[in-house]
Amino acid sequence: MIKKSTPHLGICILLDLIGCASYAVPVLGEVLDVIWAPVAAILYYRMFKGTIGTFGGLFTFIEELFPGTDVIPSFTLGWIIHFFANRHKSVPFNTAK
Repeated sequence: MIKKSTPHLGICILLDLIGCASYAVPVLGEVLDVIWAPVAAILYYRMFKGTIGTFGGLFTFIEELFPGTDVIPSFTLGWIIHFFANRHKSVPFNTAK
């Protein structure tokens, strides 16, 4: 069984902070979001892969494009989902008693 590795939580938090940084520059921030949205979506997909990566990448892309939604910590939420979804898979199941 191949265990999917969970991305580092610190990296996820850093990427969420980068996404929120556009609020620091009021007008230029929305222009930067147009550049950051596809970059964030690709990073999300590459980090999480599979179903979580596909849907999360699409969600991140849309979330970064819409004004006012940058506060949603999509990378951190993806880490939480990925961590808890794979947590039970890493515990070996022993049927012998």
